[in-house]
Order: sequence, then C-alpha cells, then structure tokens
Amino acid sequence: MASPAAPPKTTKKHHARLNNPFPRAVPASAIRGGDAAPRLSFAPTSKLAHAHDLPVGTRFRLRWDPSLGGNLSLSRAASSPRAMWETVPGVAFLSAASAATVADECRGSFALRDGRARLVPCLQRVDKIRSFYRCDADAGAELLRAAAFVASGATRFPVLVIAGVVSAARAASSTSAPCGCCGRRRRAPPVLSARYWIVLEEKSDTQVAFSVRIGDYQWTCAHGDPATAKPPAATAATRLHRPSLRLRLSAARVQRPISSKKTRLAPPSREEASAALLPEVERAEAPPPEEFNRVFLTYASSRDERFFGFGEQFSRMEFKGKRVPVLVQEQGIGRGDQPITFAANLVSYRSGGNWSTTYAPSPFYMTSKMRSLYLEGYDYSIFDLTKPDRVQIQIYGNSVQGRILDGDSPVQLLTSYTESTGRPPVLPRWITSGAVVGMQGGTETVRRVWKQLQEYDVPVSAFWLQDWVGQRKTAIGSQLWWNWEVDDAHYSGWKDLVGDLRRSGIRTMTYCNPCLVPMDQKPSAKRHLFEEAKKLGILVKDEAGEPYMMPNTAFDVAMLDFTNPAARAWFKDEILRGMARDGVSGWMADFGEGLPLDARLHSGEDPVAAHNRYPEIWARVNREFVDEYKSAAAAAADGLVFFVRSGFRESSRWAMLFWEGDQMVSWQAHDGIKSSVVGLLSGGLSGFALNHSDAGGYCAVDLPPFLRYRRSEELLLRWMEVNAFTVLLRTHEGNRPGSNAQFYSTARALAHFARCAKMYVAWGFYRAELVAEAAAKGLPVARHLFLHYPEDERVLQLTYQQFLVGTEMMVVPVLDKGRSAVTAYFPVGGGAWRHVWTGDEYGVGVQGGFEVEVKAPVGYPAVFVRVGSHVGERFVSNLRDLELL
Repeated sequence: MASPAAPPKTTKKHHARLNNPFPRAVPASAIRGGDAAPRLSFAPTSKLAHAHDLPVGTRFRLRWDPSLGGNLSLSRAASSPRAMWETVPGVAFLSAASAATVADECRGSFALRDGRARLVPCLQRVDKIRSFYRCDADAGAELLRAAAFVASGATRFPVLVIAGVVSAARAASSTSAPCGCCGRRRRAPPVLSARYWIVLEEKSDTQVAFSVRIGDYQWTCAHGDPATAKPPAATAATRLHRPSLRLRLSAARVQRPISSKKTRLAPPSREEASAALLPEVERAEAPPPEEFNRVFLTYASSRDERFFGFGEQFSRMEFKGKRVPVLVQEQGIGRGDQPITFAANLVSYRSGGNWSTTYAPSPFYMTSKMRSLYLEGYDYSIFDLTKPDRVQIQIYGNSVQGRILDGDSPVQLLTSYTESTGRPPVLPRWITSGAVVGMQGGTETVRRVWKQLQEYDVPVSAFWLQDWVGQRKTAIGSQLWWNWEVDDAHYSGWKDLVGDLRRSGIRTMTYCNPCLVPMDQKPSAKRHLFEEAKKLGILVKDEAGEPYMMPNTAFDVAMLDFTNPAARAWFKDEILRGMARDGVSGWMADFGEGLPLDARLHSGEDPVAAHNRYPEIWARVNREFVDEYKSAAAAAADGLVFFVRSGFRESSRWAMLFWEGDQMVSWQAHDGIKSSVVGLLSGGLSGFALNHSDAGGYCAVDLPPFLRYRRSEELLLRWMEVNAFTVLLRTHEGNRPGSNAQFYSTARALAHFARCAKMYVAWGFYRAELVAEAAAKGLPVARHLFLHYPEDERVLQLTYQQFLVGTEMMVVPVLDKGRSAVTAYFPVGGGAWRHVWTGDEYGVGVQGGFEVEVKAPVGYPAVFVRVGSHVGERFVSNLRDLELL
C-alpha cells in the first residue's frame, strides 16, 4: 500500500455558530500578481527561426510560426484553416509555481485557497519541437525518455515532443557579492530554471492527447539574459541543484513529510511575506528542494468565443468571462438567490454555495468555435476565462494530462468526448414505462396513495421509498437512518408490499449512500453496519487512523473507503445484494461528494484528487453489482437501475442515471425550477446524457415569519410539466413533506400528475430511441439548442428558457409564478414546428430566427414537434389515444 500524500492544511468550520454570509465565490489564482504574462522565447539561430509544420500521428499537424514572438497551432493534417488549439503569440503557454494550499470544510462544502506563490517562472524558452517515429522509440530516443513517454503497440506514430526551459531571475541587487554558484563577482541575479517536456499523441481520429511534465528546478548564475542560463540536465533522475549549496528559503517554511509525493509550503508569516521571493544562495550542504505543485497552461481564445460544458452547472450555460473551479461538492442552499443564501451562509459556513458549486463538475468544455479540451486525472483545477484573448488552466499538481478534440459540430465533439470518457447503458424499459412515485410514511401510507393513483389512472413504473430504513427527525426535517436495512416497524410486511406491487407491474426502489452512522440511538436496529465496517477497517480514516466522523446536520457519519477492494466487496454483498434479494429493483445512490480533503485512504492517494475521483468509484461499485446480479440471476434479466447525484468526468461510464440533487422549492434562478433546467442541459453538454430532477424540488425552509420556502401547488404542477419531457418523471416529497404541496394533496394535483404521466408515456417510443442513442453516442435526451444550432447567436444566449428533446421535439416550459404564456424561439435553420395542442405551425416557408408568444395554461405546456416528423405524428396520435387532446 502506498504512503499517503500530504493533505492540505484543513480548517473545519462545522461548529461555527455565525459565519461570513458573503464568502468569496471562486479563489484567486496563485500567480495573479499583475497583468504582465510570462514571455515566450526561442533561439533565433535554430530551426525554430523558420515556420514549419510537424505531423502528430497521421491526421493532425502542429505548426510553429516564429513571427510575433512565437506561436503554436494544432489542426487537422488535411487542409483546414481552423485551429483546434493554438497559443497566444509571444506569450508563454506553460508556467508553474509552488504554493501552499489551505482548505476550509463544512458539511460537504469546500473552499481551497493558495498562499503566496513561489518559484514562478517569468519566461518560457522553446528549445526543440520534433516528431518521433516508431524506429526512434525502439532506438530509445533520449528526448522521448526524458519526456517519460512509453510507446505501445497501439501508439499512433509519429508523436511530437516540445522541450525547453522555464526560468525566472531574482530581482537584481545593488551589491556585487560573490556568486554562490561559481564564486565570481555577480554581474546578474541568479536564475531559477527547470526543464519541461510536452508530448502530443494522436489517440483517435478525433483526439490528440497531451501530457506536460516539468523537471526539478535549479539555481544558476547567468551573466545576462535569464534565457541564456545554462539549462538543467535533461535526465529526469538528475537533481537540479549543486550538491555543495544550501537553499535558505526566506518567503516560506517548508513542510516535507517523509513519504510525501508533493511538497506543500506552509503559509508565510507577515514578516516573511515582505522578504525577497527567491532564495539566497549560500555555501552549505543542500537539503532536498521543494517541487512545483502548480502547473499553468495558457492558450488562445477569441473575444466572441463562447464556452459550454464544465459538468452539471446550475447557474450558467456559458462561461466566457468567468473563473470556473472544478471541485466536487455540495451545490449549496440558495447558490446566490436571496435571502436564503445569506441565511444558509450565516448559520453554516459556505452552505449557501455560489454560482459555481456543483455535485458533478467536469474539466471539459466545448466552444462556439468548435474547439474542445478536457483534462485527465483528478487534480483540482480552475479554468480562467476572464481575459478575452486567452484561456488559462491552473492545475493543482506537478504534471498535466488531457486531450484536445476535433469536430465540426457540437454533436461530433460530444460524441468524441464520450467515446473516451464513457457512456451510459441502455436502461431497462420498466424504469421509463411510467412515473416513479416518490413516497414516505410506511406501508399503510403507500398502500393508501397507491389506491388513489389507481383511481386517477396514473401510469406508474415504480414506487421509490427512500424511508425504507426508517426516519429520524433532525434540524432540517425528516432524515433517514443511515443503516441500510429495512425498518420492520415503519414498513411492516415489507416483502408483501414489494410483492403486491410487482404483481401489478410496479417496481420498488429504495435509497442508500456510502455513509454509515452509529446506531446506539435506535434500539430496534437488527444490524449495526457502522460497527461492522469499523471492525473490518473499511472506513475512511482520519489523521489518527480512526474512522473519520463527519458532521451531517444533527448527526455524524463515516464514509466507506472504496479505494479499499474489501469495502467495495462488503457493500455489494452485504447491502446491495440484500436489497435485491428482497425484490428491490432499483435505488437512489445518494451523496459521494463529501470525502474530506485531509482523509487517509487505503490507496494512499492524494485526498484532494481522490475527492474528485470518489463519485466515480461510488457509481462503479453500484454498477458492478447491477451487472453481476443481472448475469447471475435469471429473474433479474430485465435489469436493476440506480441513479446518482455526485459525479466527475467519467461518471457516465458507470452511472446508469443521474439526478440533479437538492434544488430549493423555489421559482428563483440559481436554486429552484430554473436551475434544474440549466443543470439538465449543461450536464447534457458534458456527457451526462440521462438526467432528471426531483419534480417539485427538495429543499424547503419553514421558519415563520423570517424565512419561508414552501412548495406551492403551482410550482409542483409546472415542475411536473418540465419533468414529463426528461428521461425520468419522478416525484419527491422533499425534506419537509408537511410544508410542501404533494401530488396527492388535492384532487387537482392528482389529476395533473395523471395528465403529466400520460404525456410522459405518450413519447415513450421516442425516449427508447434516445436512450439507445445516449448509449451509442453519448448524446443527451434533453438538449440545449446549441447542440444542433451552434451558429445561431440567439441560441448561444439561451439558458433555461427552452430545450430540445432529441431533435424532433421542443419544450418551452413555464418557469415563473403566475405565468400562462411563454416566448418560444425558433432557431435559424430549424425548419417548421407544430404546436401539439393547437396544431398551429410556425416557421413554414421561413428560415427561422424569430420569437412567438404562445399560451401555456396549466396542463398544456408549450410543446412543439417538427412538421412532417414521424416522431411528432406518432406523439400527437398517442396523446389522442390517451385522451389528452
């Protein structure tokens, strides 16, 4: 087992009673010290003095142009004027730094900050750009070895290596003291320098992989331009400082745990902060130097380029002008909507969240210029899009890997992206055959509501009973006993209930998450899973090697350490298999975003990177069980289903379904019905193809007279209309069922639920096609119009106003209180559309690009189908058969 990497200094904010209600949204960059960007240089007498093209595989080329200070441009090898990726002329495209990380943490909300950045190069020199063929790799080419490139039988040669030096000079001194390196009197300041290697490799017909590696740094004396300093040796194993020198750091104290892979620097004191940035050089024995732990990639953008993606985002569809952090965490309560965000932040540190907080981010984007890139690995990163002419990515690590994608349309880019990051499976048909009814309250309550649903002829696919484990009352409402076994008192006759539902064609779904709680406060517990896991040593541990107990509202929880194979096997055998044996057909796999940043893991990996990876491992554990159970049990041939809320780049490889987590029961923009549409569409553009939200939202706050967020019946009805056109229509009672309107609260709500469920059933044939397409190509069911109309400027401005279902249907939902009409936009080149309720046609004989106000009373959401589409004709026919028209 590997030794653990040093975690950042973490401050726990769980028990602070009053907190800053306006915390900083996104941390500042470690090297934002001024507007001067690091420069790019190259030897004017070398081959780099002339422009030339070099091959990357057989389909791509890299062009070097020395004019305007030097520029790189990657494009297809075939004649194509469009660059997939290019650098800013004369500006360094690679830099690095060493900085301390300080983390604040509170109940699944995290904030990482940098101390003062050190060792920041101000110059990048390009020494070599060369393509290597298989014969070079077989011969052990020195530059390939230095770049740590290892060829395989699948490698598409040639691969391209860019090598050079990053460097910086200390501010010149007025004295001319002897140089510590050579003993001669100084005529120039010492120079920090480190070698770098960038490898470009064709991975597929549409992808170029890149890897960045920076060697150790050294100090040298340079009597002139820092770029002329003698570079460090090219071999990776060579230490880049003179053995006879000692580095005395005057700006930071070094903390270097014995087995740490990356060195963290403790924050400087007030006195140290005013000292010189670079170390003094003295004659002495040299201790091991600190390493770079930040890498910065800077490359070109254009002022009118629009950026989409970054995972499931809830406040924005487009990110030009923003700094986007990529860190899994709780989305927050309010996320900028007031007054709830103020109140949440005040009573619980950063619990309000902000525009960028999300359960499922991804280091991926695609742009309106058909450029796309994603990072591999799991290091924390920040994408800085604040400058009009460039992108800068800050990676919290000492190396970078990623891919640059090629495509002529968003559909091609998304297909390429999901080809390597993963796609969902084809869902069992039962899960999308009707509404999934979210219920709580025990056996008798479920049977009573089931009878009501039968009376209203509601097509139901499953009952989702999250409180199967029993309920406990906490400060935020009703919560569950996180001990994954049925509560026989709450659900008496559990197996009979499950069997009766199944015989009526209705499945039973439950709930679990990767956490466990001590059960000393529940005498009726049959098993104490926390104690069992603790005894087996499969829980995440703290610094003392004990189970890491994390506050969750009014009780503490421990997380299973799924980096431990024993934990994965135990959870599948003891929890999931037990649910399936009782006849359960699916479950919500909740949480996964809260791994502490200072945890000690079985794998020994960096807990910050593991924090982003944990949601993928959590989804994988559930998926492995589903696949194993299906292959082993003939009775389960029609399949189990689970859905998750936390995620990262490759979650779609493992998750069967996503849901968007805990939206407020609100009409507001950043956390409510509108944000649920934004999350649905942004996630779809980021590879999360099958997604949905809780109909009606989840989070209610009922503190009269000061703060009241309660689900109104109107909000519930409109939310049902939205979700009737997503991959899954599922209700949720919310955290305070008594404060919320429910689908069973009134005859009107029940009738409306029946109508929406029938709308959902009416396009089931098309939904099956789209689910299959998601599995084959990674395209989402619900789509932002950008996916098919990227050249329409008006489309680039849309957020939650409307969305496509596949290519043949368009929905313009009512998302504002008291509204009974909407403004529909028909895109340029979109053809003609028919309103399903009135039959009115729009766009006949025109090219589109116009708006129309359309009536949308409750029960009749503005839904359009393409004129002449077989999908539209069949959908309308099904609506008639179901007596909805």
